[in-house]
Amino acid sequence: MAIGRQLGCDTWFMADDKRILLRHFLAALAYRTQKALRAAPPEFSEFRAPLLVRTPHQLIRHMDDVLGYARTFFIGGTYRAPQLADFAAAVAHFHETLADVARHLELGTEFQGITAETLLQGPFSDAMTHVGQLAMLRRLAGSPVPPENFVFAAISPANLGVDQPLPVKPDKNWPERL
Repeated sequence: MAIGRQLGCDTWFMADDKRILLRHFLAALAYRTQKALRAAPPEFSEFRAPLLVRTPHQLIRHMDDVLGYARTFFIGGTYRAPQLADFAAAVAHFHETLADVARHLELGTEFQGITAETLLQGPFSDAMTHVGQLAMLRRLAGSPVPPENFVFAAISPANLGVDQPLPVKPDKNWPERL
């Protein structure tokens, strides 16, 4: 959208900035999802808290559904994430869906019936909430996620995949460590 800036069009400038922030939010979502899953024991994917609480595997599929739904506001149609038996495959598919939504933001694909703000307050924030649930389930499963200062996290919209960097500033003082 650099042409909008060259023409002095504030609307393009603001829309471009919003898309940049939304892409960064998706990168934070990718980073935090992998932080919640990194070094989890193999059985974590099927950990069951009390009845009617989603397993981590079910949460990842739901997060894929939520971002696929967000993508429909760019391309139309409907979306339902595939039911993949392998947890790693489900996590990889989630990241693919996330990256595709970010691609539409980067390309400037027109929003259909939604604004940047409602995309953030709706599906994007919903997905981030589920990352918090993954972290909570890790603690309940006896494998808590180590804390870090996220202000210094190496989050980049260029990296939306499974391979996220390690914490730059992990908390040294972790009194809740099991």
